[in-house]
Amino acid sequence: MRSLKVLAAAAVLATSAAAVNAGGLAPVPAPAPVVIPQAPAPAPAGSVNSGYIVLGLLAALVAASASF
Repeated sequence: MRSLKVLAAAAVLATSAAAVNAGGLAPVPAPAPVVIPQAPAPAPAGSVNSGYIVLGLLAALVAASASF
């Protein structure tokens, strides 16, 4: 049962990675953006570092694949 969970999690990660990279074979040059100087906005109070999310997913995969 645990191996099924690990396999499902790996399939979800692989599918999302493929979706992120989809359509990137022939990039279309975008026009140069117009930069308007502004005062820097404060960081949102509820922001979460994406590294922590990746570590959490890795920890969940390790925990699901561990045999007790």
